[in-house]
Amino acid sequence: MLHTELTIDAVLDATGLCCPEPVMLLHKQVRELPAGGVLRVLATDPSTQRDIPKFCLFLGHELLEQQLTADIYYYLIRKKLD
Repeated sequence: MLHTELTIDAVLDATGLCCPEPVMLLHKQVRELPAGGVLRVLATDPSTQRDIPKFCLFLGHELLEQQLTADIYYYLIRKKLD
């Protein structure tokens, strides 16, 4: 499912990085987003399939989309409002 109507506020390219680097960078990038902002994440580490949903659940952010295309994992995350 593609959210083409969404405005992407930032993109995090974590391709080529291995755990725990993608989630560490994700944490930093989310902090810089405005409340309700949308972040697109690109990653190649399969562990992000587990780590990014858990990150969102634990911190209260919304995982809007998660997909795999051509060995790249794509995520859309909306930062929590408060």
